[in-house]
Amino acid sequence: MALGFRIANLLGFQAVWFASVFGAGSGRPWLGPLVASVFVAAHLAASPDRRGDLRLLALALALGAVVDSLFAASGLLRYASGWPSEALAPGWILAMWAGFALTLHHSMAFLRGRPAAAAAFGLVGGPLAYWAAQRGFGAVAFEAGTAPALALVGLGWALALPLLYAAGARTSPPRTREAAA
Repeated sequence: MALGFRIANLLGFQAVWFASVFGAGSGRPWLGPLVASVFVAAHLAASPDRRGDLRLLALALALGAVVDSLFAASGLLRYASGWPSEALAPGWILAMWAGFALTLHHSMAFLRGRPAAAAAFGLVGGPLAYWAAQRGFGAVAFEAGTAPALALVGLGWALALPLLYAAGARTSPPRTREAAA
């Protein structure tokens, strides 16, 4: 896979993340889904594994809807611009899950086949992303307190990320040495 594609993939996801949290925090919850739509379309147009990416995207959206709806319904987190209900994962969060899903086979492929590393990445990276969304943009509030919320978000992501990689291994052909270069 070309380095340029991996860099574009990473930057595209970062644009989705920023647009989502900025949009939600500033009362423009449509901004994240709009940028995610552009990213998904551009990514799929250029992807060497469109079919695998689409399957992983569908799984990540379903998993994200469940995980973040549980966070919201339990009172652990409150999302800015919660729509259609404050007890469900909002569209801008699902936009981030969609963008993130498309990094798994590409810019974050280094975690593929390494479940312990993926779990560690989720344990640390998940809470950092939510904390940044809260501190920098007011896109999420930790209703149960910062430490408990971040701990449970970390646990959720430590479970979700290896699950997504395992599912991704089933939806995409194995990487060859040439494809990994």
